[in-house]
Amino acid sequence: MTPAPAASRMTIPKTLLRDFRKLLGEDSVLSEEADLLSYAFDSAVVGQSVPSVVLAPATEGLLGRTVKACYDAGLQITARGAGTNLSGAAVPGAGPSAVILTNRLNRILEVNEADLYAVVEPGVVTADFAKAMEAKGLFYPPDPGSQQVSTLGGNVALNAGGLRGLKYGVTKDYLMGVEFFDWGGELVKSGSRTVKWVTGYNLPGLMLASEGTLGIFSKLILKLVPPPKASVAMLASYPSVGAASQTVAAIIAAHVLPSTLEFLDRKCLQVVEANARIGLPTDAGAILLIETDGGHAEGVKEEAELVRSICLKNGAGSVRVAKDAAERDALWAARRNTLPSLARLRPTTVLEDATVPRSKVPEMVAAVERLAKEHGLEVGTFGHAGDGNLHPTILCDRRDREGFKKVEAMVDGIFTEALALGGTLSGEHGIGIAKAKWLSREENAATIGLSKAIRKALDPRQLFNPGKKVV
Repeated sequence: MTPAPAASRMTIPKTLLRDFRKLLGEDSVLSEEADLLSYAFDSAVVGQSVPSVVLAPATEGLLGRTVKACYDAGLQITARGAGTNLSGAAVPGAGPSAVILTNRLNRILEVNEADLYAVVEPGVVTADFAKAMEAKGLFYPPDPGSQQVSTLGGNVALNAGGLRGLKYGVTKDYLMGVEFFDWGGELVKSGSRTVKWVTGYNLPGLMLASEGTLGIFSKLILKLVPPPKASVAMLASYPSVGAASQTVAAIIAAHVLPSTLEFLDRKCLQVVEANARIGLPTDAGAILLIETDGGHAEGVKEEAELVRSICLKNGAGSVRVAKDAAERDALWAARRNTLPSLARLRPTTVLEDATVPRSKVPEMVAAVERLAKEHGLEVGTFGHAGDGNLHPTILCDRRDREGFKKVEAMVDGIFTEALALGGTLSGEHGIGIAKAKWLSREENAATIGLSKAIRKALDPRQLFNPGKKVV
């Protein structure tokens, strides 16, 4: 993951550029290097690669023709929504390449309130979709931290999670069907608007978390659910990260399933409070932000009281229950502001998401603390502790080459510890470029070989997002 300078742009024939402009219109084709630089990277700390051209089709039909034209011309193809990816999955290939933007395909095409599903284009912004469903009395639970700008196509391509993943699941739990263009520009349709569906191979499942390596989405069918009618949010404060992480394991062991169960250590508390000023306990070793919800207010209150008692039994110094919706919203806004707050401290933030079984959270938290001390690095840890998905965030400066070697060593240590605990390299950020070299530690040779065979079958010339997912 050593940062590299941006690769020089590989030009493409002027005749091909003219063809693209004729197909899409002058304003939908970017070819000047000053314009292309914005598409050379995503939100990951990896090398950059300037694409040869950026293309922005505005309709499904134009998207299919654009994919075919790029493939026929031998261009490497990287689909891009908002570029919020944290593993380098939206960084273009190093050869002659095209970035195909999907954010102009941003319509909610259908909302079926009787059968609880919606059909959307890939460029719909996640938070906008959630708000539109809320206005209809419906609920779309996946809520990645980037939801204010990330798009649904990107969410599916990376199987995005979020704060509500513990109870409600992640993007995969809401994907009912897909339409995508294959390497020949043919529109492939798979999945259904029905609750049950076993016709043909599970192509929606195959496309999920494929990081744009198998085709380009044009439509998504997403499941909706009724919204909870009541909720209780609370903040539990602890003298140490160990006590907080033990509480997470205790809550799960008690077979209680909060809708959210989030962890922030002292470093995160201090920087978030400095920005948010909402009264977070900055002298605490760590806090848990917890919410219970459901269909009946009394049942929700009963569950909240059980969670409160577990927190106190496991060393919480205090448990503060949000008195109203405004206080609840402030707590969750503060949690969502954790990464931006940390990012203000140093030039570079390396955010990881190694994930472990929930019972192993205390051991993983302890391992992160130990690794930070061993390497002498400043680290803030937060994340979705309820589903074992922690985000150790290393604060550094990638321009310091010697110092960054310590960062690389710590990241390697994080993955080593997570895998030793029965965990995984990535819970929600994906493999992309950043984690490709560690893939063989988690998956065996036969698994990787089969994945490569599937990829070659669906992408014979290996032009869809080269170097990502499986290399």
